[in-house]
Amino acid sequence: MTAAPSHDRILIIDFGSQVTQLIARRVREIGVYCEIAPFQSASEAFQKLAPKGVIFSGGPASVPEAGSPRAPQEVFSAGVPILGICYGQQTMAHQLGGHVEGGHAAEFGRADVEIVQPSALFAGVWEQGSRHPVWMSHGDRVTQLPTGFSVKATSENAPYAVATDEGRRFYSTMFHPEVVHTPDGAKLLRNFVVDICGCTPDWSMAAYREEAIAKIRAQVGKGRVICGLSGGVDSSVAAILIHEAIGDQLTCVFVDHGLLRKDEAEQVVTLFRNHYNIPLVHADASDVFLKELEGVTDPELKRKTIGRLFIDVFDEEARKAGGADFLAQGTLYPDVIESVSFHGGPSVTIKSHHNVGGLPERMNMKLVEPLRELFKDEVRALGRELGLPDAFVGRHPFPGPGLAIRIPGEITREKIGILQQADAIYLDEIRKAGLYDTIWQAFAVLLPVKTVGVMGDGRTYDHVLALRAVTSTDGMTADFYPFDMNFLGRTATRIINEVRGINRVVYDVTSKPPGTIEWE
Repeated sequence: MTAAPSHDRILIIDFGSQVTQLIARRVREIGVYCEIAPFQSASEAFQKLAPKGVIFSGGPASVPEAGSPRAPQEVFSAGVPILGICYGQQTMAHQLGGHVEGGHAAEFGRADVEIVQPSALFAGVWEQGSRHPVWMSHGDRVTQLPTGFSVKATSENAPYAVATDEGRRFYSTMFHPEVVHTPDGAKLLRNFVVDICGCTPDWSMAAYREEAIAKIRAQVGKGRVICGLSGGVDSSVAAILIHEAIGDQLTCVFVDHGLLRKDEAEQVVTLFRNHYNIPLVHADASDVFLKELEGVTDPELKRKTIGRLFIDVFDEEARKAGGADFLAQGTLYPDVIESVSFHGGPSVTIKSHHNVGGLPERMNMKLVEPLRELFKDEVRALGRELGLPDAFVGRHPFPGPGLAIRIPGEITREKIGILQQADAIYLDEIRKAGLYDTIWQAFAVLLPVKTVGVMGDGRTYDHVLALRAVTSTDGMTADFYPFDMNFLGRTATRIINEVRGINRVVYDVTSKPPGTIEWE
């Protein structure tokens, strides 16, 4: 996977940092194409990508420990600029003849750096003698710099907060410029990518659209493509892009499992059949799904059941439609990164939380994945470039298993109806308040408990509904949205008054650190 040769490229070598993707996002925001490669395959990626510069990410390992990750040695002799961040600084120093030690005072969170010498890395941003806030996250530190390096900035617990070899164009920071907690970090990265590496910032969705269409036509030729359409942003943008490239050679299959948001099936069918005139098969298999889910309470079994049935229905509808040579998927770049990531973690569990399973080999189709080089925000930008309505481009993410993971416990038609109504009211109030685009994701959850309440002159024993709303950029981390009490009171009152079966509403104010899943 590489960008068209006409674009300059940056390679990011991943040493396991939780925020490596943020480095790539910042570089893409500058308008320069980049890719992430785990350190084990970085040598191959370096040869294939032919980048104009390399960035070493942070990571959880300790350089002095035997077997800790290292960068390919040939990167240092290739003559391209290198920027090492945190662990990246440490392994750079170690591999070039410096020294790294543990056991010193750690530095986590906000810190101030003092600029002691000028550098091309912060030219026009920081001046000698000035102090600036940055974000640190390290225990080990460099204690001896390699030959040719000099100190450009210091902090209380990082004597080499910035150290560079300006002649060889090797730069290193102990802090993380990619996170928002380093206010000038994006400017430093721009200095490195544009001024030091000499990259032209011409990576745009308009250019990507043209290149992707050409690639799709070259790959597919006169073949037929079938696309599993969910109605979400990713599959919608993929379908419209492919249709623009090959027209009626594309057929979309929309599997309706009965666990969608209120009126969602009708919206998807109307948009793709009537507005875009894309051949669409609407497979209403809700009866099949709900029958199979009767009595199922284990969350993982729910997902596996939905995934198995989804594959069966999709396979049957694909054969009815005359089959196809290619399968289109809305795979995004974070999915690609996860699939090759060296540091493992809970990704398998997390992905099962959101997805419904892959397609079996028996379908014997080649993949068309026109979004596999893009992050979520880039997919939204491409959707706007393709003319997709804001109602679809800006939609909050919705998991593959649908409402199944928002109804802990057994799923019934009654519960689905209650949740659909309540969720629609919640989103309606968010839109009326002008908050929908500010919030990354908002949804209601029908909890598996009932409470006694009094409504009017009668006693009730009904469901408890939880509301969740978070701010995020990519879902890797999230923080709850701080609604005011007037909004929550108004929304709860509407839900209780308009939805039969709910007598209590609560709001979830937990945050989501990296690598966690919600509700189940």
